[in-house]
Amino acid sequence: MSAGQPRVLVVEDEPAQREVLAYNLEAEGFVVSRAGDGEEALLLVEEDLPDIIVLDWMMPNLSGIEVCRRLKIKPETRSIPVIMLSARSEEVDKVRGLETGADDYVVKPYSVIELMARVRSQLRRVRPSAVGQQLEFEDIILDSEGHKVSRDGIELKLGPTEFRLLSTFMEKPGRVWSREQLLDRVWGRDIYVDTRTVDVHIGRLRKSLTLNGGTDPLRTVRGAGYALG
Repeated sequence: MSAGQPRVLVVEDEPAQREVLAYNLEAEGFVVSRAGDGEEALLLVEEDLPDIIVLDWMMPNLSGIEVCRRLKIKPETRSIPVIMLSARSEEVDKVRGLETGADDYVVKPYSVIELMARVRSQLRRVRPSAVGQQLEFEDIILDSEGHKVSRDGIELKLGPTEFRLLSTFMEKPGRVWSREQLLDRVWGRDIYVDTRTVDVHIGRLRKSLTLNGGTDPLRTVRGAGYALG
């Protein structure tokens, strides 16, 4: 897995449609996981939280509606955007899908271009830096597209790892990230890095952020990890 790239889980029991979706999402720069049924989808989510889920309603054994319901009642998966795909076009079905917790509802057959736009729209809400948005926290500004960071109007020099760390913190100010979560998000799951490496890069990030004065915006939460603000 490539670190920093947005991750999407495609849940579709029809192999041809699943591969078409995966191909187009990968072309958009996503890291794609695939599930052919609801049970497999829940297992994959438990192993590796995606940034967004594209979920088919009509699947054998465990329907997309039930998968969505289970995801939305768990605190650790509640905030993951779910785009529901369905051949059901009646208003009552759309309402049921949205009331179950789906963040968007797309009727089959759908335009792949439109679906990609909807994926980007949902991703913009939960991972703004992944779609090139500028992030701000107090006097810190991070331009993900230009790969620039400034504090109080002064540009800071950050290494690529420190930049990805800061992006992660600025997407969710106040959230406490464990070392393991930061390793997953910043370095990638397939890369073996000792958790102490996180502490080293946090130290470098702190030094860069306070080089020209100002208080340290990063907070160490004993036994839990790190947070911004």
